[in-house]
Amino acid sequence: MPISNSTMQTHTFLTEMYGDDYFPDFLVDKCKQILVSLCEQIESTKPSDNESLLRLTHAAVDSLNQLEAEFEENESEIETAARDALGDEFHAILHAYGFGEVEVDDAIANRDW
Repeated sequence: MPISNSTMQTHTFLTEMYGDDYFPDFLVDKCKQILVSLCEQIESTKPSDNESLLRLTHAAVDSLNQLEAEFEENESEIETAARDALGDEFHAILHAYGFGEVEVDDAIANRDW
């Protein structure tokens, strides 16, 4: 199911990470797919409260956490620049779907990065 939210349809995900050779594009692609999937899940389940939304964001963060070893195998890691970029993406998603009052730190509270 493609993203239908007009803001996220035109959103360019993870520009900073794609622009930095430290992050292999194929791994950034995996991060992007997790974020796109999060948008699709929000659209399909239409969470009615913050708790429902946080279950979705935490599942996405769990998926991102699982990429850490693969980043390390490719002489990279989810470090400061990646943390900032991913945090910005979650912020954009929260706002695009009407959950701007949810703190990004709460949305990504289970991160290992």
